[in-house]
Amino acid sequence: MAVNPDVADASAQAGGDLGPRYKWIALSNTTLGMLMATINQSIVLIALPDVFHGIGLNPLSPGNTSYLLWMFMGFLVVSAVLVVSFGRLGDMFGRVRMYTLGFAIFSVASIFLTVTWMHGADGALWLIIWRVVQGIGGAFLFANAAAIVTDAFPASQRGRALSVNSIAAIAGSFIGLILGGVLAPVNWHLIFLVSAPIGVFGTLWAYFMLHDIGIRKHAQMDWWGNLLFAAGLVSILVGITYGLLPYGGHPMGWTSPFVLTALFGGFALLVIFVYVETKVAEPLFRVSLFKIRAFAAGNVASLMLAMGRGGMQFMLIIWLQGIWLPLHGYDFSQTPLWAGIYLVPLTVGFLVAAPLSGVLSDKFGPKAFTVGGALLTGASFLLLIFVPVNFSYWEFALVIALNGFGSGLFFSPNWAEMMNSVPADRRGAAGGMIATFQNSAFVLSIGIFFTLMVAGLSSKLPAAMFSGLTAQGVPAATAAPISHLPPIGVLFASFLGYNPVQQLLGPLLHNLSPAHASYVTGRQFFPHLITAPFHSGLGVAFGFAIAANVIAAIASALTGRRTKVPAAREPLGYELAAVAGEGSFEPGELVPGIPEESTEPPDQPG
Repeated sequence: MAVNPDVADASAQAGGDLGPRYKWIALSNTTLGMLMATINQSIVLIALPDVFHGIGLNPLSPGNTSYLLWMFMGFLVVSAVLVVSFGRLGDMFGRVRMYTLGFAIFSVASIFLTVTWMHGADGALWLIIWRVVQGIGGAFLFANAAAIVTDAFPASQRGRALSVNSIAAIAGSFIGLILGGVLAPVNWHLIFLVSAPIGVFGTLWAYFMLHDIGIRKHAQMDWWGNLLFAAGLVSILVGITYGLLPYGGHPMGWTSPFVLTALFGGFALLVIFVYVETKVAEPLFRVSLFKIRAFAAGNVASLMLAMGRGGMQFMLIIWLQGIWLPLHGYDFSQTPLWAGIYLVPLTVGFLVAAPLSGVLSDKFGPKAFTVGGALLTGASFLLLIFVPVNFSYWEFALVIALNGFGSGLFFSPNWAEMMNSVPADRRGAAGGMIATFQNSAFVLSIGIFFTLMVAGLSSKLPAAMFSGLTAQGVPAATAAPISHLPPIGVLFASFLGYNPVQQLLGPLLHNLSPAHASYVTGRQFFPHLITAPFHSGLGVAFGFAIAANVIAAIASALTGRRTKVPAAREPLGYELAAVAGEGSFEPGELVPGIPEESTEPPDQPG
């Protein structure tokens, strides 16, 4: 008996029973959710100077830097930690139900962030707490969006459908930069208010229009797994966060006992977690899914590409705000908004490539796009190393557009390949695992990029700073301690759109002649001072990104061959399995994981 194409995927058939428009309803709502979540990941980055000014707190003062870090890292950390658990809850209690709950939590958090009335440290803590709650809502959205789309679309259309979600996910992070730069100078509360009505609308839309059509598997919650995973990952991500801060006489905190304990303790807890997951009946983390070659290799590739891409955004912002924009006549206070605008080609490159690769990978298979996209992204990092620090904008725009184009080629075929490879009743867990790797890689990437940049700056910046300051009349006794301050403070000042020299000298400026004071705080002194040290650090950081992308390309090449399942005279049991949703592919589709000579469906993991 030939497999009936109409029932080859039970979830897709259920979606068809809701009408041909249902899959587009599911796609549009999840795209809105992903766009809103990723916009809010980045919207505070450009708006941080206005936010801290609004609550009357100087984030660069001693003791306040942790508020700065947690303001933008809190959302990332909590969403990375919880996304696997929430994907598991989606498999157990319904993906749409969990997704809608996430929309509601996100909306409530946005409202409380908007009505902030406190100032100083209390205001910062209030914002951080509700950013964490916002991250909880984002974790529900991240964990279940891809699974809802995978349930609604037949396998032959999932690549292009997931490409729309991936466009929203990546584009949102850059749209957030521009929105933050536009709204925050008007009123910093607007950066949070903008999400509230959209969140309420999305919640109601999801509640009334989306339906749980995926395979739902009721099981006991793996409490030990949840506890060990959360504790281990939180410990590592907190260690990375505080590793960025100076410790003792060191420019960064990687030798701090607290940081080392957090990192190694977290790693030990995750090792125990993996062992526990192989022993419990209903594990949180489906280790057995890594027996699927396409899923395992695809996650390695996704992890490495995310590690190369995550910190890059910060390096480009600092490059523009600290050097290029001031050299081209922009006041330091204006640089956050214009940095977002000048990074638009990065988004454009992604927006062009992602839908194209989604459609073509459905037809020709994902491997050419995942391997080619990773290599192209790596090549763009190599070109960035050779771009002069004070570049002509057209060459910078072309290179970052190439970077976005390469990432766009990779992202949706990689996601579709992994989601197509897993059983239908494991899609929520799989989506959560994928999102966890990507979100964790983003935080890890920030730590690696900043560490490599600071290492590069530490070798050259003190001498350049000392000679530059003394040449402008700053006494050697004053210039020496300033020149040996941790470079991370200079980077944070540039990132926030502050004048770094003005921050470093402070009241000492009054001791200089008016001409010298005006020059050192002008738009030329600091950019010229930092150009050579910054380029040295940039080369090391982008060298890491090149290596990460090469590994991603190799992993993508190892995802396995895709072969056709014969359409004629399949066993009756195979057809019934497809109807039950145990097969996540269609007749005639190229299926990962089946040996070329085999005509049997692939084994499904635990």
